[in-house]
Amino acid sequence: MTAHFALIGLVASDMAASLAFYRRLGLVFPEGSEALPHAEAGLPGGSVLALDTEETVRSFRPGWRPPAAGGRVSLAFRCGAPAEVDALYADLVGAGYHGESAPWDAVWGQRYAIVLDPDGNGVDLFAPLPAAE
Repeated sequence: MTAHFALIGLVASDMAASLAFYRRLGLVFPEGSEALPHAEAGLPGGSVLALDTEETVRSFRPGWRPPAAGGRVSLAFRCGAPAEVDALYADLVGAGYHGESAPWDAVWGQRYAIVLDPDGNGVDLFAPLPAAE
C-alpha cells in the first residue's frame, strides 16, 4: 500500500474572508461556499486545498483550539514573471490583506514577497528572476 499526497487543509476562522483571499489568488471554490462548513478548490496536479471552519474541526476534534500566535503553514504561488509578483502583492495589500514582506530579489534567484491570509498563514508569491548576463 502506498499513500499519495492529496490535500492541504486549512482551518478558517472566517470562511467568507478566507474564500475571498484565495479566490483573489485564482483558486476556484464553488459558489455559495461562504455558507458551508467545508470548501475545496482543485489544485494543479490533482491535489486539493480544503478550508474548514473552526466549528467543523471541533466537531471531530473537540479539544482543538486555534494557535495563539500566527499560522505555522506557508503556501506558495508561482507567478509568471517578476513584475507579476509585484502586481499581485500590491493587489492583495491594496485589498486590505497584511503584507508581511514587500517584493524583493532573493539571493536564490527569485522575485519574492509574502502576504498573510486572514488567519495569519504565510502565502509566498514568487517568480524566477531573469538570468544575470
